[in-house]
Amino acid sequence: MKEIESGSFLTRPFPHVWSGTIRVVSWNVNRGLQLNGIIDFLAGSRADLILLQETDINARRTGRRNIPREIAQALQMNYVFGREFEELAQGSRTNPAYHGQTTLSRLPLSNACILRFRAQSAFWRPRWYTPPLQCLQRRLGGRMALVSEVAFGGRTLLLYNVHLESRGTDELRIRQLSEILSDIRQHPPEMPVLLAGDFNFDLSHGLAVPLMAGTGMDNSFTSFAGLRTVLKNRHGMPSAIDWVLTRGTLAVRLPAIHKSIIASDHFPLSLEICPR
Repeated sequence: MKEIESGSFLTRPFPHVWSGTIRVVSWNVNRGLQLNGIIDFLAGSRADLILLQETDINARRTGRRNIPREIAQALQMNYVFGREFEELAQGSRTNPAYHGQTTLSRLPLSNACILRFRAQSAFWRPRWYTPPLQCLQRRLGGRMALVSEVAFGGRTLLLYNVHLESRGTDELRIRQLSEILSDIRQHPPEMPVLLAGDFNFDLSHGLAVPLMAGTGMDNSFTSFAGLRTVLKNRHGMPSAIDWVLTRGTLAVRLPAIHKSIIASDHFPLSLEICPR
């Protein structure tokens, strides 16, 4: 398949320029293994804009389903899927499986593209001595940000749906985040930007703090004392690794972490944005 798949299941017209409040959800859905629970939460959230990480297409583990398309169809939304990896143990040469990020919207999505990071881990790379077992997750591709745009408040809202590396060090993730921030800096500072996803490390302290300083990015979730966004990390500890950040002429309200939702190993994050 191509790097990007898109489609629309809208059943009624929406304005091309949205002047009111947009409700946003960002969520790592753990491949879509619990698809019914995922759809139930997203439908109940009444989100206008959804950024999902870890969505499968044609993988054995998710029943050969097209998870992005099925979610878009159930929610009657536009969608764009960006291919992060070909999952070698989940498909075959004639029937490959893919994995990546999905952005859904009730507004038209445009100018979708992939920002493939130059800094990558070699962990997932297939090797001649590695058996093709599902548990070893051999892959072709690399971590990336799915970039797209919507018309919002008479202006363009730039969306970055990100999934930083889960393997390796925070220094690697800092390099990947730096590539995203460099891409954002190519746009005027007043341009509204939404940067959301699974960053796989805590942006509220450590190496991320000096990197984010002076970027103009606002993080409404740093005020949540002792927050956690995942049931447990690979070391068995709960941690805060999912974030939603904004920049430009956007007002943010009602940030929330939905810890009662157990349809994934991550919790959904939500907030509302409006032009100011």
